[in-house]
Amino acid sequence: MSELPPLPVTFRPGRTRAVLLTVGVTAFVVITTIALLLETLSPGERASFVFTAVLFLGVLMLLARPKVVADESGVTVVNLASRRTLEWAEILQVNLRPGDPWVFLNLSDGTSLPAMGIQPGIAKERAIRDARTLRALAEAHGTGAGLT
Repeated sequence: MSELPPLPVTFRPGRTRAVLLTVGVTAFVVITTIALLLETLSPGERASFVFTAVLFLGVLMLLARPKVVADESGVTVVNLASRRTLEWAEILQVNLRPGDPWVFLNLSDGTSLPAMGIQPGIAKERAIRDARTLRALAEAHGTGAGLT
């Protein structure tokens, strides 16, 4: 990679996120509209329809949450239910092997951290490009991370 992007840079599965949020908002609007238009529903039934729509939207928003943010001090990995901030020196290797659902970061403490913000699901080429960019950033700012 010849030129690194300016920091901070955020990696997200953009298409996947757009699909999840669009489906969630659309389902919320449709279910809520149905609940309000059906005259045979009691107030409690209407509330349960809206509650179900909110719950469904919430789940899809949670699935759309993952991202990886690289800045001057390091990398913040936001997954479904967790957030972890790493210093550049902690990242030894950036892995995106064929068949992997997302990038894995091999860390200096001997563990591996999934980075769900870079995933090849809908946009494989973009995920590969983002993984290479993150690797190059780790090499430039850290201890020389490699990509496998």
